[in-house]
Amino acid sequence: MSVALAAAPLAALALLAAPSPGQTQRESVMAADARLFSVFFEACDPATLRTLVTDDFEFFDDRGGRVATDADGFVAQYADRCQDRLAPDAWRSRREALADAVAVYPIENYGAVETGEHVFYERRGDGPETRVGRARFTQMWKREGETWKLARVFSYDHTPLP
Repeated sequence: MSVALAAAPLAALALLAAPSPGQTQRESVMAADARLFSVFFEACDPATLRTLVTDDFEFFDDRGGRVATDADGFVAQYADRCQDRLAPDAWRSRREALADAVAVYPIENYGAVETGEHVFYERRGDGPETRVGRARFTQMWKREGETWKLARVFSYDHTPLP
C-alpha cells in the first residue's frame, strides 16, 4: 500500500478492510497485516493506525517486554516517533512478512492467529535500503464485521542480518 493510500480518508480504508469476493481468510488477514505495517513503518498517520488496532491492543517484544498495553498509548508512542521520521535525513524502516513462512489459523467467534517470520529494512533519508534483521511473530487478529483489527502482537527471536 502506498503512503498516499495510507493517508486516504477513513471511509476508503474501511472499504479496503473488507475482504474481496473469493478472498480466503489467510489472504484477508495478510492484506490487513500489510496495510497495518505499511501505515506503521512507511506513513505518519496516527488516526489511521488507531482504526487498525483494538481498544485493548497489547504488544510484547523479546527485546522490550510488554511495550504496549492499550491502543491509545501505542498510537501516542507512534505519533511521537513518526514525526521524527519525516526529516529529510531521518532513518526509515520497512517490514516485509515472508509470505511462505506465514500461516493463519481461525479462532472461532473471535478472528484469527497469524504466525510467521518477517525481515526489516532501513535506509537513511532517500539513501539505499539495507536488510538489517529478521524476527518471528504471532499476532491475534479480531474480526469486527468485515474489518480485521490487530489485538495482540508477540514479536520474538530477533536476529541481525548482514
